[in-house]
Formats: sequence, structure tokens, C-alpha cells
Amino acid sequence: MKDDPRSRNERFDTSSIGAFLQDYARRLGASLAAVDGAALDAACRLVQRAADGGHRVYSVGNGGSAAIADHLCCDLIKGTHVEGKPTIDSYSMTSNVALYSAIANDFGFEQVFETQVELLGRRGDVLLAISSSGNSPNIIRAVDAAKAKGRVTIGLSGFSGGKLKDRADVSLHVNCNNYGVVEDAHQALMHVIAQYIVREREG
Repeated sequence: MKDDPRSRNERFDTSSIGAFLQDYARRLGASLAAVDGAALDAACRLVQRAADGGHRVYSVGNGGSAAIADHLCCDLIKGTHVEGKPTIDSYSMTSNVALYSAIANDFGFEQVFETQVELLGRRGDVLLAISSSGNSPNIIRAVDAAKAKGRVTIGLSGFSGGKLKDRADVSLHVNCNNYGVVEDAHQALMHVIAQYIVREREG
């Protein structure tokens, strides 16, 4: 069996479940507080600019990050809606199972997002890529394909940041070596972006 990524998780205090919770919560709070505020602001501006220009925000991720990618689209479309403002058109490349599995079957799993980037979208669109390790091959290939097509990329990474931290135009890096904390932080950042945008839209 392939190496279980959980073996790389930073460990917390197991003297009791309460102690574990407190340790986990402290690590999550510290990780969020350390996220680059300027990069977060840039990510918000890119999403808003895409909406104002009639462009689309695409999201990609594997496993828990795929769930975050799907949730992101829900919050960007419905959660930021304000009467008189353009809808933030958003699409998760994990959501069309038929297309996703057809590409994986015909071309390989590493091309499931890259191929969609090639087939969909236009210059001015934004690709938001989520990878806890920052090294998922299909995520990196999608980012490279998007940049080659003149699309802006936002990367959400954890651990050391991996290749995604350096490849994305805007990097939102969560400096923590625990998959749960990284995914929780990415989910929080997604909520922060959506809620900040809607507050700005409401004036």
C-alpha cells in the first residue's frame, strides 16, 4: 500500500480528548493568523475582478480539498449574491463526475484538471487550486496549464507549500504539518473570502 499521508501529521497532546482539542485549536488559530494578509487581499481582488469582468472562477482539489473546492463554489455563487451586483460565476472541476471519470479513464488521473483547463475557460478566468501538500501532480499540471493560457492562479497549500506555493500567482500558504488543520484553515479562508466580498458588496 502507498505511504499513508497521515504519517506526516504533526501530533497533538493525547493525554485527554480535551487536551487534544485545545492543542488542535491553538495550532489552527496560529496557522490562520500567520497567513499572508496581502496575499489574501489580492485573492479577494482577483475573484471580484473576474466577476466584474464577466469571467469565471474555477476550483480544483483532491479528497478533502475537492470538498472545499465544491463548497467554495456554493459560497461564491450564493453566499456573495447582492442585488445589482454580478454573480460570481464559479465552477468546481471535481463536480462533473462523468467528465472527471472520463478524463481519468482515457488520459489518466494526473490530467483530470489539466484537460478541463484546456477545454474550458477563457483569458481573464481565475483558477483556485487547493492542495494540502502543495505537490499533487494533477493540481500542479492544472496550474501550469492555466498560466500557459493566460489565466490567473490562486494556490491554497499547507505543510512546506510544495510546488504550488511557488507556482501560483497568489499563494495562500498555511504553515502547518497536519492535514486536518490545513484543511480546516483552507475552509476558513474560503469563508473569509466569501464573507469579506459580500460585506464589501453590501457597502
